[in-house]
Amino acid sequence: MTRNSQRGDELAAVRTAGSTTVLIIGAGINGISLFRDLALQGVDAVIVDRGDFAGGASSASSHMIHGGIRYLENGEFRLVRESVKERNGLLRIAPHYVKPLETTIPIYSTFSGILAAPLRFLTHGSDKPQERGAVLIKLGLMIYDLFSRDGGSVPRHRFFGRRHSLEELPALDPKIKYTATYYDASMHDPERLALDVLQDGRAANPRSHALNYVEAVGQRGEDVVLRDLESAEEFSIRADVVVNTSGPWTDLTNDVLGTATRFMGGTKGSHIVLDHPELLAATQGREIFFEHSDGRIVLIYPLKGRVLVGTTDIEADPRQPARCTEEEVDYFFELINHVFPTIDLDRQQIVYRFSGIRPLPRHEDTAPGFVSRDYRIERDEGTAVPTLSLVGGKWTTFRALGETLADRVLDLLGRTRSVSTVGLPIGGGLGFPRTVRARSAWKQTYLSGADAARGDQLLARYGTRAAEVWAHIEQEDDRSLAGGAVSTRELEWMVEHELVVRLIDVVLRRTSIAFVGDVTGEVLEELADALAPLLGWSDSRRDAEIEATVQILNDAHGLAIEVPARR
Repeated sequence: MTRNSQRGDELAAVRTAGSTTVLIIGAGINGISLFRDLALQGVDAVIVDRGDFAGGASSASSHMIHGGIRYLENGEFRLVRESVKERNGLLRIAPHYVKPLETTIPIYSTFSGILAAPLRFLTHGSDKPQERGAVLIKLGLMIYDLFSRDGGSVPRHRFFGRRHSLEELPALDPKIKYTATYYDASMHDPERLALDVLQDGRAANPRSHALNYVEAVGQRGEDVVLRDLESAEEFSIRADVVVNTSGPWTDLTNDVLGTATRFMGGTKGSHIVLDHPELLAATQGREIFFEHSDGRIVLIYPLKGRVLVGTTDIEADPRQPARCTEEEVDYFFELINHVFPTIDLDRQQIVYRFSGIRPLPRHEDTAPGFVSRDYRIERDEGTAVPTLSLVGGKWTTFRALGETLADRVLDLLGRTRSVSTVGLPIGGGLGFPRTVRARSAWKQTYLSGADAARGDQLLARYGTRAAEVWAHIEQEDDRSLAGGAVSTRELEWMVEHELVVRLIDVVLRRTSIAFVGDVTGEVLEELADALAPLLGWSDSRRDAEIEATVQILNDAHGLAIEVPARR
């Protein structure tokens, strides 16, 4: 028997039962948030995804938890207020992954945009945008600070002229007139945060089950037909309520379920990751954030010893894979040179690129930058089983969105809420040590025997769940893998407890090996060799996993990995 019994047990339980109270289709962060919330209410739920957990739009984020200062110009005050509140909340309940992020806006004019802003507010049209000047940005940050009054979760904004700005950030373009600095929050490991939320839901209700690589392929009467993509076997499940949280693919899922909808109109956002010490030093640990003259939001963001640069906002078809193009790379390089004109850039410094489709509502002639990032819930009145579709949503508001969606489901079930998720710690955020001294004491207590680097790595990756992981690791001999990025016993933990199915799950979502540019053909072989006995892979399956992972990394993430011939 392989150690991958947990997914097998989950699958067997769902197939044997043949029914559940709520079926959630789509295991991005919003579907996962709903899953956790329902489980906490004691409601049985099954969540399925045709890929890995948080492997779609949720994996293509800018790694930010932010209030959305630019949404003020759209008049979306409710969304900004909720986003700021949720940002502050996540800093408290998920401190292992969500941390304050100092953010600086370079400003080139004083009054630009003042006359154009009201027109954009009223029309949201696609006319050529104007760069925002100091007065407009100052006004926006003052309003933002009012929304941010929450017991000092983050400091208030600061405004400086050219001289002081260049003293703080000497590599900035000397043509700037001002800088504005405020705080939002970073999200270092979005996929792991999503997994933590999922694990909370699984622990809260043992009758709730999570299945990755299981696709909804049709409807048979009141049953939804599911296909296990590992075995290609199909089975049916009946639910009292079906919730479609497929993100950009919501309309496609509804079509499979027999209902034609036109809710979605997502746009593509791409990013690149650079291994560039000079650029990393130039940021001084801050995110550089501004709106380019074409209206797109730009971020230059130090993360994991690399620099993340994004993002674009281009109309996209969810039927086609999203890819970061060479034109987008040119655009990013142009923007970096706009802000840091003396820094040289080379494509060889790109260690990773990614692109995804935002789950935005259909927006017809509205310019992409003005499409609402808010969410709504649609009810399909023509189905035998009550079916809800989530339209929109973003990472920052996932807890509140999950609560709102759960309340709608509870109403359909004739049940009431028994547990609030407000202030409820997420996974390894429970008891997370917040100071250097507290972290040192925690590691001495729970990670005794781990060297300093390994202890820091485990605490950053799992939060306080690291205590369970280390207890597992210590039981038997452990061997470092992938240059120390993971180990044999830790990989075993991931398989047994985190529903790893494929090699790509480890490389992209359980670790940051690919993101920081540390994946090679040799690393993939080493990981596949370690996973094979844990997952019961034959030699041919092991080779196929390596081949599939190389194809994904090279095609979707711009790498050029070659696997050496097996000796």
